[in-house]
Amino acid sequence: MDHEKRKQLHIFFFPFMIQGHIIPVLDMAKLFASRGVKTSFVTTPANAALFSKSVESMKSEGHNSDILIINFPVKEAGLPDGFESFDSAETREMSRKSFLATSFLAQPLDQLLEEHRPSCIVADMLFPWATGVASKHGIPRLVFHGTCCFSVCATECVRVYEPHRTLSSDDDVFVIPGLPGEIRLKRKQLPVFMRLGSEFCKFYGEIKKSELESFGVLVNSFYELEQVYVDYYRDGLGRKAWHIGPLALCHNDIESKANRGKEASIDKNKCLEWLNSKKPISVVYVCFGSLANFESSQLLEIARALEDSKQYFIWVVKRERSGEDTEDWLPEGYEIRNEGKGLIIRGWSPQLMILEHEAVGAFVTHCGWNSTLEAITVGVPMVTWPVAAEQFYNEKLVTEVLRIGVPVGAQKWARRVGDSIKKEAIEKAVTRTMTGQEGDEMRNRARKFGETAKRAVKEGGSSYTDLSAFIEELKQISNLR
Repeated sequence: MDHEKRKQLHIFFFPFMIQGHIIPVLDMAKLFASRGVKTSFVTTPANAALFSKSVESMKSEGHNSDILIINFPVKEAGLPDGFESFDSAETREMSRKSFLATSFLAQPLDQLLEEHRPSCIVADMLFPWATGVASKHGIPRLVFHGTCCFSVCATECVRVYEPHRTLSSDDDVFVIPGLPGEIRLKRKQLPVFMRLGSEFCKFYGEIKKSELESFGVLVNSFYELEQVYVDYYRDGLGRKAWHIGPLALCHNDIESKANRGKEASIDKNKCLEWLNSKKPISVVYVCFGSLANFESSQLLEIARALEDSKQYFIWVVKRERSGEDTEDWLPEGYEIRNEGKGLIIRGWSPQLMILEHEAVGAFVTHCGWNSTLEAITVGVPMVTWPVAAEQFYNEKLVTEVLRIGVPVGAQKWARRVGDSIKKEAIEKAVTRTMTGQEGDEMRNRARKFGETAKRAVKEGGSSYTDLSAFIEELKQISNLR
């Protein structure tokens, strides 16, 4: 029996504790499980519930999957009691401290690796210490960035060459040195820690060092989407990577798509009924992910723009309230006036199910990679509104490289979005994407990328082949051939 167990590859998956990182890792594990790999999710007690539904689903399909719990020693890390999630506003305000505090998970991870001896561990980029812990046990560590190769390459070129250091103003524009193509950014579109320098820069240096020392990188993308940048990452930067996405394509039924991530704040049947009542390419879907935080004044501009655009719309609003529970971001009588025309979802939406519906003609997005790739996968063009993280890089890929999106005009990396984008700019970008020849051309290009994405994950496709190559290499070093 023990000999039979050793014949099966066993992978630990250890995502950072936010939805944007957990969801694609769950998809990745489902993909590996479909290839006969045993999958274990490593997480803290409070986050285990986020994995339980997926694990039960995988078990019901006959896969060998489980959850392994490690405790976050919050007192030793100097964090509040009960701290385990990085999704809250409070956590983001103490982001530097909380990021660094994850190193206190190294010891419990070390004990798990000693006990279970997996074939490898896929650990989030934000756990740079995981490479050393895995190496101690002779276990390969794979990095998961949660974004595309283009953005990883752009970030690395900015980090190494520091072109923004020679500029006199945040409004000055620079070309990213070393990166294929003439990709231009303003200094104020870079993360604050890069512009001003901080202790987080040192932490980011540790992330890149651990990546170089790791076994390689698993990427949620596909080769044909960003071929030039995949080749640059592998050959120009000398990194080892396997493109195995789009990971969301592991979901092939409505129920699975609707239940991806947190529980939706709207009944999926009600949402489908609303969409089914609309003509093809007539609905704008608006969602800015789980972390972007907009001031009421900016939400008010969005509300007015959607109403004046004369388009049907689904608008997902996630607000972190402090104190009073007023909805000062909606004009008086707004929902009554737009009954039947607009559907506002307060909270979490069944995004994958919505995006793939034929009624949806455009997606107003913050350019988080999960959302961006989901839109590409179903062939929906985008109105791009980057906020933070690597989103300004993703916008460049969408609007300039792939040419399947229109920028709304966001100019500054920010933790909280004020009213910098006015109604007229939002309405204009939505209209450009939804109507006319320009919108049709973007939609046609997006559809072709979507078709290519679906071919990539099928047997013989680029992502299927990369996944097979990785599994074979892992078998060789695990002596399981």
